[in-house]
This record gives sequence, C-alpha cells and structure tokens, in this order.
Amino acid sequence: MRIRIVDAFTDRPFAGNPAGVLLLDAFPDDAWLQNVAVEVNHAETAFTHPLPAGGEADWALRWFTPTTEVALCGHATLAAAHVLHTSGAHRGPVRFATHSGVLVATPGDDGSIALDFPTAPLTPVATPAGVAEALGAEPLATLDTGPNTGDLLIELAGEKTVLGLAPNHRALARYSKRGIIATARAEDPARGYDFVSRCFFPNVGIDEDPVTGSAHTALAPFWSERLGRTALTGLQASPRSGLVRTELRGERTLLTGHAVTVVDGELLA
Repeated sequence: MRIRIVDAFTDRPFAGNPAGVLLLDAFPDDAWLQNVAVEVNHAETAFTHPLPAGGEADWALRWFTPTTEVALCGHATLAAAHVLHTSGAHRGPVRFATHSGVLVATPGDDGSIALDFPTAPLTPVATPAGVAEALGAEPLATLDTGPNTGDLLIELAGEKTVLGLAPNHRALARYSKRGIIATARAEDPARGYDFVSRCFFPNVGIDEDPVTGSAHTALAPFWSERLGRTALTGLQASPRSGLVRTELRGERTLLTGHAVTVVDGELLA
C-alpha cells in the first residue's frame, strides 16, 4: 500500500507541517487507522477513499493524530488534495466528506491549493485562572473557537511575545478541548504576513503543531475584524514555520497554501 509524507503550507521540503497520506479503497477498522497514525508519528495522518459518482462529495476523508481522531484538520486536507492532484487520482476541485461537513480543495494556477472551511464561531470568554502562568505571557483577549476545534484563542502583546513563548504543555492541557492558539499582530507587515501565531495542542498529543490550517479558521475572523481586511496572510512561527493565506467569506474561510511531497513509499502492514 502506497504512503506519502507531504509537507503542507510550504513550497519547500522540511518546512511547514508534515502529514501522512494514504489513498484507500475503503476505510479499514479504526484500530488499524490509529496504528498507522502512531507509526507515521506526525501531527496528523489523512486517510481518504473515493465515493460513488453523483453524490455531494468525491472522496471521504478522516484524520488521525498519534493519539486520536480529530474532527477538523487543515494541513492534512491540503496534503491529501496535493496527493490526489499530483498522482492523477483526481482532477480539478475535490470535495471531501468529513466529520466537519463537505470541504472543497481547489487547485490554483500557481500550484497552491485553496481549502474552503467553516469559519470558527468565536466567543469572548474570561481568561481561565492559571492560563497566563502556563503559557508564560499575559493575555490581552481570550476567545473560545467553537466545537470543531475546541481551542482557546489568546491574543498577546506582540510578535516577540509569541515567538518567545516556552509554555508548560502539561499545564495548558487543563484549559481547552484541544489546545491554545497564541497570536499577535505582525510587527512589520512588509515582511509578507499580517499576524503571527503558535499552536499548542497537548490534549491530542501535539505539544506544538508546526502549521495549523484549522486554527486559521479562527485567526481569520479575529484579525479581519481588527485589521479591516478580509484577505490576510498568517505566519505560524513554529521551528518549521509556514504561511497560510486566509480569506474570510462569512461562514466560510478560504485557507490557501502550497505542499511538497517528501516521501513516497510502501506501507507493508
């Protein structure tokens, strides 16, 4: 069985967020899917198989971290669409049936792929006691990102504060379903991005995610309101780092980026 490792939200190898991708005929049992995700040991592994023609979606898609299945994942969706297009398994926009509804991935002329995702419903909340200490910085604002991701979005004082975070991951796990999105306005937008973020997801086995597409469904409306523009670019400032172009379209958000296949091999189990 063929397996690929794809770096998503980057145009060069060994950057962005790596994801495993397997094209299947049907989904095997969940235990096998989880075991493969453990073996791949990246933030997510995407499993997809074709659906009968004429339905609302072309391919079924599921995502697993090394510890659990998740309801929404951006970078592994981008990776799966990249494999479908580069392998010739699918041409043009691809509609994925997922636990978060139908998600559409559309290839661009520049080699990028645009993902059409549900916009996160942001709700301002009181910052839980202990979050500032666990994160290592004082929040300016705290918002809940809704049921698809279950994160806390936390605005910090500036880009340098976000880049300098060294959180207590075990302590952070107490405060949200998946984890914490820390963000701030870009110090110098001339560098090619409007805001920065880092994402810490200890509750799904990911202390720091390299580049998180799903987080940008919350970051897009948050920063679009503050910056007065619907089209923005976010830098996720992990050690691997990556850029996500966002476009807010009401209840939907477009997430656009590139992807690169770095491993193409055979799964023997």
